[in-house]
Amino acid sequence: MNIERVKSQMRKGVLEYCILSIISKDEVYASDILQTLKDAKLIVVEGTLYPLLTRLKNDGLLNYRWEESTSGPPRKYYGLTEMGQKFLQEMDATWEELVASVNHTTSKTKNQ
Repeated sequence: MNIERVKSQMRKGVLEYCILSIISKDEVYASDILQTLKDAKLIVVEGTLYPLLTRLKNDGLLNYRWEESTSGPPRKYYGLTEMGQKFLQEMDATWEELVASVNHTTSKTKNQ
């Protein structure tokens, strides 16, 4: 089994949650999202991020606004909608349950 493929699949599984969490802190520009993910060692390319942002917007979880830039074209800043905030709260609870379940399972396995 290829460990890199498994690690990649695990990261993809939490990417949407991480992106919503980043946006929940403040309105952000896409390059800020990419940098935050990179700093967390969740390397994502623009070709992955932009379709995901579009899908989240189409699902009603994100909105955006344009802001003029002094160093180039206008920038699109993303924020959570009210529905997005509620969805993220549900994801937070689901994540906590998942982490507890995985920790419970793996700690029992390690102690046997």
